[in-house]
Amino acid sequence: DKKQVTDIINTLKKGPLDPNVEVVIGIPAIYLEYVKSIVPESIGVAAQNCWKVAKGAFTGEISPAMIKDIGLNWVILGHSERRTIFGEKDDLVAEKVAHALESGLKVIACIGETLEEREAGKTEEVVFRQTKALLPAIGNNWGNVVLA
Repeated sequence: DKKQVTDIINTLKKGPLDPNVEVVIGIPAIYLEYVKSIVPESIGVAAQNCWKVAKGAFTGEISPAMIKDIGLNWVILGHSERRTIFGEKDDLVAEKVAHALESGLKVIACIGETLEEREAGKTEEVVFRQTKALLPAIGNNWGNVVLA
C-alpha cells in the first residue's frame, strides 16, 4: 500500500547508500508516478513489467512509452512470477526486452530456474536458454541492461 511504499522510500532516503552503486527500485504500476514524486533523484524507479508494443488494445498492460511519459527510465522484465504464474516464455520476454530498449528504457532482465529445475540439476541449462533468448533482443545495448 501507499504507506508501505512511503516507509521504504523514507528508509532509502536515510541511507547510507553507496554513491558508487546505482540503486533502482521496482514499483507496482499504480504507484509509479507517486514514487517518482517523492524519491531522491539519486534513486532510479523501475516499472515491474511492460508490454512488447507501443500502442494497441492491451487492457491492463503498460507500454514503455507510458513509462517514459511519466519520467522513468527502468523496467523489470522476465521476473520469475511473470514466467511461472503468467506463463511468459523466453521469446515473449525477449520481445519485451527488445521493445523496451528500442523505446529508450533501461532493462533489468531476470533469468533463473524454478526450485524444481534447481533440484533436478537443470540450473545451468535453464539460465543458458533464457540468456541465449535475450541476446538478439539486447544486441549491442548491454550498457542499458542488468541481468538479475
